[in-house]
Amino acid sequence: MRSHARRVGQRADALLERRSRDLKHPVHDFLFTYYNFPPAKLKRWLPALGQDLEVSDEDLVAMPWLVEAPMIQEEGACRLDPGQMPSKVADLARWVAALCRAIQQRPPRFRCFGLHEWAMVYRQPREKIRHQGHELRLSPEQVVSVVESMTVSCSHYDAYRFFTPEAMPLNTLRPTLESRIDMEQGGCLHTNMDLYKWSSKLWPWIGSDLVGECFDLAWDGRDLDMRASPYDLAHLGYEPVLIETLEGRLQYEAEQRDLAARAADLRQRLQEGAEVLAGHGKAG
Repeated sequence: MRSHARRVGQRADALLERRSRDLKHPVHDFLFTYYNFPPAKLKRWLPALGQDLEVSDEDLVAMPWLVEAPMIQEEGACRLDPGQMPSKVADLARWVAALCRAIQQRPPRFRCFGLHEWAMVYRQPREKIRHQGHELRLSPEQVVSVVESMTVSCSHYDAYRFFTPEAMPLNTLRPTLESRIDMEQGGCLHTNMDLYKWSSKLWPWIGSDLVGECFDLAWDGRDLDMRASPYDLAHLGYEPVLIETLEGRLQYEAEQRDLAARAADLRQRLQEGAEVLAGHGKAG
C-alpha cells in the first residue's frame, strides 16, 4: 500500500494541482488524458481478485473505499466480491490475455527511434502541430529531412493514426484497430506504455499494485517518447535524445530495450491476472 502511494500519489496530485490552475504539461498530462483513468482511482489501493486483506478500524478510516462495493468485509478482512464482477470485464480480460500472449510469442523489434512523433508533425503547418506553445527543435524542413532519411516502421495503431496524411504512406506497416493482436510487438514504446491502459481497464479486479507499476513504466516511456520527439522541451528540464544523430539513435535504442525488459515481466503478470479474471467470468 505504501509503495503504491509513493509510486503514484505525488504524480496524481500534481495533475490535480495543475488543473486547479488551468495549466497543462505536454509530457505528464498524457498519462491522464489519453489513458483516461481518473487520478482518484489511481491513488486508491485495492487487492487483486482472490486476495484477502486484513484490515483494522484505522485502515478503514484511512481507506473507506475498502468497505464500498465491490469489496466485501468478513471477519476483519476485505476482499473483492467475484459475484459483482461484470461479464464485460471477463470478456475484456480474455482479450487482454490473448494480446499479451501474442506479444510475448513475437520477437521484439527495435531501431524505430521514436519516429512516430516526427511523423505526427511531418509536413504539418505550424498552426496544426499538436503541442501548441512548444517550439520544434528543428525547422520544418529539417524535420522532413530526418523523417525521409530513415525507415518509418510503426506497428502501433494508436500512434500511426496520428501521422499526418503525408507521413502515412512512408510507414512500412499498416496497423489497424482490428490487427492489434497480429501486429503489436514488445519492442514498441507505445505497446509497452499500453500495459497501463489495459491494466487500468481491468481495475479494480486486477489489483492496484500491477496498475501502479504499469503506470510507472508508462511514465518513463512517455518521458523517452517526448525527449526523442522533435519538440524543444529544454525549458521544462528535458534533455533531448537527438535521434537525428548516430549517438542519439544508440541512446534511444538502449533506453527502449531497458523499457522493453521491464515491460516483459509486467506483461506476463498482466496475462496471468487477466486469465484469472476470464476464468471467473466463465464460472459465472
